[in-house]
Formats: sequence, structure tokens, C-alpha cells
Amino acid sequence: MLKLKDHRLTGTGVSQQPTPNTGGALRPRFLILHYTAGRDLESSVRSLNTRKPQGNASAHVVIGRDGRIVQLAPFSVQTWHAGVSQWNGINGLNAHAIGIELDNAGRLHQEGDRFVAWFGKAYPPREVVQAAHPHGGGPQPWHAYSEVQIARTLELCELLVAQYGLQDVLGHEDVARGRKTDPGPAFPLTAVRARALGRGMDADPRWVVTASRLNIRSGPAASFDTLGPALPKGTELIRLEAQDRWSHVEVVGGTDREGWVSNDFIAPAPRPRSAGETVLPRSQRSTSAARARSRAAPVQPAKRPVSRRKATSIQLPPKSATRRTASKSAAG
Repeated sequence: MLKLKDHRLTGTGVSQQPTPNTGGALRPRFLILHYTAGRDLESSVRSLNTRKPQGNASAHVVIGRDGRIVQLAPFSVQTWHAGVSQWNGINGLNAHAIGIELDNAGRLHQEGDRFVAWFGKAYPPREVVQAAHPHGGGPQPWHAYSEVQIARTLELCELLVAQYGLQDVLGHEDVARGRKTDPGPAFPLTAVRARALGRGMDADPRWVVTASRLNIRSGPAASFDTLGPALPKGTELIRLEAQDRWSHVEVVGGTDREGWVSNDFIAPAPRPRSAGETVLPRSQRSTSAARARSRAAPVQPAKRPVSRRKATSIQLPPKSATRRTASKSAAG
């Protein structure tokens, strides 16, 4: 079981290799997941621990394909993993986010019947996922994440969200849209985010409209056309894709309505509680948050619609323990 002491991880398979590439103090609000696009765990750690004349990078943690975790910096110190980035009006996510790197080659290219990484290593078809990235482009080959790596990532995300009261679990692709594609469609980010934030493990996380009326549009900006009547306050939504200021959503209720809404006027729906269930404050969840220790189901190569982050058929480990005020005109 992973534990935290003085902003450092302890537990089986955890080691510490400090990086010189750090900044000032960090009070984290977000967690950002990356792939290393590297050959293996050891070479990625060496790169992130090297001080160069320019182009220095680092992260708080690197997770290997065998589940090993190497921590490079305490979670109270800034590392250099997000680069030019923004999310919900916040610029420069290094000052606001914990960075987790996953040992993974990233996007591959096909040469005959071989799938090859940018550094020349070839991967067998069983380690490849064919999927379209949600931010554009057709189906492409991506290096698959290992079962134990996904389970270990989920365990760590749950621990960090509980310990630091983090607001969201994001991909580098979310905060550096158009510049980055990691962790990519081979990683089940939507499911990991939902589990880590305590929004249930089977159903898609639900959102609700908080404005009195909210326009749903054909694209992610107010300049796009509205699609039918405005959504009334309390309408339930399933978020298909999150951008910096807009979300692609589906309206719950068998209406087949799908479009874009402003993030300023939606909020996570309250999670239903079963009888007798107690919901702890985030500050009291640290001992129970990291109990998802079962192995994940096999990774299957899969294709997915571009608009949805459902790239793989991965089953996550089971849990062991049971804004703005709207004006009268339609928002968004």
C-alpha cells in the first residue's frame, strides 16, 4: 500500500531519485498525467534528473510498466512537466499541478507489420492500441499501457486526490491542447479520473447545468450556432470531452442531444449515497483512498469514436471500500 510522509511516497516498489530540475513551493490543485515517450523507466528517469543547458524537464513521479514508482521530487515542490499550459483560465500549470509520467513510448508508426517508436524500437501487435485521439486525427497505433501500471496509477491518483484535496485529474493533452497528445487514447483517463475523484466506477460521471438556461452549441465557442432550445437548470449531462473553457456533452434522458456548453455554467452532479454510507472530508480519506490494489483486466487493442475518451476496454480494479450566477437570458 502506498503512503505519504513529508510529501514523499513510501511503500513496496517505491524509490527516491531526486531531480535538480525543480522550482518554488507547490500547493497542488490538479494532477496531470503524461507518457514519457521514452525507451524504458531507467532512461526516462535519467533524462528527467539531468540538468541541461536548456530544455530541462522533470516530474514528481515516474511509474514503470512493472508498477515500480520512482519519485523525483516531493509533492510540495514545483516540477517542470506541463510547459506552456492552461486550464479553466489558469496559465502555467507547473505552479498548480503534480506531474506523473508513465513509462510508455506514446504514438507509434507502422512499418509493414512492425510498430515502431520515434527512437527506433519496434513493439509487437499485442502491445499496440489502434485508436483515434479525441483531439483529432484518424486511428493511429499507440503503445499500450500495462495492466499493473494502470492499477498502480489509479492507486497513486486516489491517494494524492485524497491527501491534497485535488480538484481534477487531467492529461497533458487537456492543458496543452494542440501541442501535446499524452497520455493518449490508450490510457483510460476518464475512468481513472472518475474513480480518483470519487464519482463512481461504472457509470460515466454526471454533470448538471447551474445556469437558469444554458445554450448548447455546435462547437466550443460562443460564435457557433445553438442546437435547439436552451437547457434548463438542473439538466443532467455526460461529459464526453473537456477543453479549457468548453465541454462536449450529451444530454441525459434519451434525447440524443449532443453539443458544446460553457464550463462556467456546469458542475459535477452530487454522487448518490447508499443508505448508511458516510462520506469523509478529503482530509480524512488518505488512509482509505489507495486501497484499489487488484490487477486490471487485460488491455485489448480497440478503436473509439473521436469525441469520446473510451479508447480501451480496460476494467479498473474494484474498490475495496464500500459558479457563476446565471442571468435570465440563456448562458453560454
